[in-house]
Amino acid sequence: MAWTREQMAQQAAKELKDGFYVNLGIGIPTLVSNYIPEGMHVVLESENGMLGTGPFPTEAELDGDLVNASKQTVTLLPYGSYFDSAESFAMIRGGHVDLAILGAMEVSEKGDIANWMVPGKIVKGMGGAMDLVSGVRRVIVCMEHNSKDGEPKVRKQCTLPLTGSGMVRHIVTDICEFECTRDEGLILTAIASDVTLDEVRARTEADFKVVPM
Repeated sequence: MAWTREQMAQQAAKELKDGFYVNLGIGIPTLVSNYIPEGMHVVLESENGMLGTGPFPTEAELDGDLVNASKQTVTLLPYGSYFDSAESFAMIRGGHVDLAILGAMEVSEKGDIANWMVPGKIVKGMGGAMDLVSGVRRVIVCMEHNSKDGEPKVRKQCTLPLTGSGMVRHIVTDICEFECTRDEGLILTAIASDVTLDEVRARTEADFKVVPM
C-alpha cells in the first residue's frame, strides 16, 4: 500500500536532526511540522520572515494574519520571531539553514530538481526555491512518485526548467525512498508496505541501485 501524505511527512521527518534549522516547502513538506520527534529541538524557518513556526494549525488555531511563504496558515511557537525578507534570505544564502524539505515536479537521477514553473502556465507566489536549493546544506524532496497523468517524476533527466542542479540528497515519494549520491547515483533505501520492487521499477524512469532491506 502506498504511503499517505501524512506517512510521507513522517518518513521525511526521520531526516531531521536535533538543533537543525529547517525550511519546509509547499504541500506535503508542510505536514512535516506535525511529526518532529518528541524531545528533538528543531527550528522551522519560513522565507517570508519567521523563525519558530509550529505544528500545522487546528481549526481553532487558524489565524489569517499568520501565514508562511506558501500562504498557508501556520502557528508560531512561544520563542518564535519575525523579521524582514532581506534577513530571511541572508540566512538561506549564508548557509545558516541546515535542511530544506521541498515538493517537486521532477527530480533527476543526478539530483537535479524542477519545482518552480511549467512553461505556459501561470506561477503564483514563485517563492525562494532557487535560493533554498543553492543555499541550504541538505535538500530533501517529498512528492508523489508519478504525476496526475501517470508520468514518472523521478527521471533520468528533468524535462522542466531546473530550479537547481545536483542539489537533492534524498527523495521521499508515496511508494519508496531514494538516497541521491554523487558516486553511485540513486540508491533505493525503502519501499512502502505491499509495494514491490517491480512496481517501483515500472513507475520510475531513472536508473537506481538497491540496497538490502
